[in-house]
Amino acid sequence: MSQLSHLIHVYGVLIVFGTVLLEQIGLPIPAFPVLIIAGALAVDGGANWPLYLAVSVLACLISDYFWFRAGRFYGKRILRLLCKISLSPDSCVSQTEDNFSRWGAKSLVVAKFIPGFNTIAPPLAGAMGTTTTRFVWMSIAGGLLWSAVGMGLGAWFHGSVDDVIAWFETLGSTALMVVGILLALFVAFKYIERKRNLGAADLPRITMDELKVLLEGGHDPLIVDARGVTARQLEEGIPGALVYGDTTPDRLMAALDKDRHIVIYCSCPNDVTAAQVAKEFLKNGFHRARPLRGGLDAWNDHCATGRADAALTPKAG
Repeated sequence: MSQLSHLIHVYGVLIVFGTVLLEQIGLPIPAFPVLIIAGALAVDGGANWPLYLAVSVLACLISDYFWFRAGRFYGKRILRLLCKISLSPDSCVSQTEDNFSRWGAKSLVVAKFIPGFNTIAPPLAGAMGTTTTRFVWMSIAGGLLWSAVGMGLGAWFHGSVDDVIAWFETLGSTALMVVGILLALFVAFKYIERKRNLGAADLPRITMDELKVLLEGGHDPLIVDARGVTARQLEEGIPGALVYGDTTPDRLMAALDKDRHIVIYCSCPNDVTAAQVAKEFLKNGFHRARPLRGGLDAWNDHCATGRADAALTPKAG
């Protein structure tokens, strides 16, 4: 038995458990290829596939439950933290909220197949009040499906997997360098994707102090809530704000004065969703549309410090 095959055969259970756990926690470590190799070894190497499957599901459950409890105790704050450190685009919170709102806890069954969703869905389930029992069963079902698909692919294409392993074995120490380069390229690609999304939403922001001047000066700015359904359930918005998703953009914009100040806010990192909505307004001739810097957090902080009063309550129409 070659060195690499021997290593996987002897320490396969620990390798599967460790890589799956780290990936599900949120680190950019591709665990699915490890499951494919484990499935191939179950066919050709006499590996204990039920044990591989069990430890993979256990790793998924441990990670999911950790984030579930974090979401239960810290709610929206943990979601913002995850998107701030995520290599996925900053709109991941709003996209995940929409998916979760549509399917509920059942979405956990397929969450691991959707990039970004697999890390965000468990804390969102906790924040939304999913019961622990229901969450555990959905998490087990999702982990079992995801792990079984990975190992099943390895078993089905075990001949091709063996060829890949043999190729890596011929490379010797160079194989580790190849894996490292591939992982670095993956991280670099996700980082560039993130920067591109941020650049696409690089619009001038309006600050809370500037918004206060507009409100107190009688300019009657229209404040637009660009958050998704689930975000609005998790956290109360700015009083009197118009919900962007309540009607089609064309109908909404047709009813508004294009010279009116329009302030759009969200609760996602870097105000990405608000900036994207602001761009739609600008493209349709609303030259005074701007995203609110800091979003809902900035408004709430302003209120918490006692600087907001009834006079600052915006009008919706």
